[in-house]
Amino acid sequence: MPGFFDALSYEFMRNAVLAGLLAAVLCGVVGPFVVVKRLAFLSDGLSHAAFGGMGACFYLHLDPLLGAMAVALFCAVALGLVDTETIRSYDALIGVFWAVGLAVGIVFVYKTPGYAPNLMTYLFGNILLVSRHDLGVLLGLAVGVFLILGLFWKGIVAVAFDEVFARVQGVPVRFLMTLLLTMIALTVVLLIQVVGIILVVALLTIPPLIGLMLLNDLRGVLAVSTAVGVTITLGGLGLSYAWDLPSGPAIILLGAFLLFAVYAGRKLRGGALRSLPALRRE
Repeated sequence: MPGFFDALSYEFMRNAVLAGLLAAVLCGVVGPFVVVKRLAFLSDGLSHAAFGGMGACFYLHLDPLLGAMAVALFCAVALGLVDTETIRSYDALIGVFWAVGLAVGIVFVYKTPGYAPNLMTYLFGNILLVSRHDLGVLLGLAVGVFLILGLFWKGIVAVAFDEVFARVQGVPVRFLMTLLLTMIALTVVLLIQVVGIILVVALLTIPPLIGLMLLNDLRGVLAVSTAVGVTITLGGLGLSYAWDLPSGPAIILLGAFLLFAVYAGRKLRGGALRSLPALRRE
């Protein structure tokens, strides 16, 4: 696509490509844990819960992103400290955070004197408007995520697959679960400011599902998930430029097409989606 490469002469397009790559890498690494723990609902729930922090910061004339991060961290710690054996309880709590966060945000915006902007626009970012500051924040988050996984890999994997067995083996389940939820929460909240919640949810689910269809080794799934995320991001941006399409939907639709193609290919070969517990954890 010569036209697409010509477009890279523009700074906004280079920033969009770099943001897409960082988002794909972050979601490719974090996404498999979201799928394994069945926490896809967490992405959407946190984005709306964060609205409460945004509204409070707007009322106090502070950067709304600070409020969003504070709420995300609070939700992650609260969920991590909950003594529960069932994912259904997480769903219920996330729903509560979602409703309360929206309500608090609306109250603060309503009580703020003067013009009240639509803070929901913070939840639907535009990848073509990414700044160098945004790229720096995403890069810092990516380094932090890789550092945490490098230090606590075995424990996080054990907690992601079976909390009960991990607890019996003496693994600090609550600490590691809180750490995992914190990674997910910060990834979601920081990325929605840049690429939007719809694209974040897509990148957290579509590439990991493709990886799970193709491999049964968790490290391999992370690698395939990241590679697929990078591929559909670059391909979607190319299609967006060539056919004058919105960049986010172009990336998502390309990912959905690839997911369907892989699924259809496995069906034709007599395969199916691999069972999550059958994954090799090491």
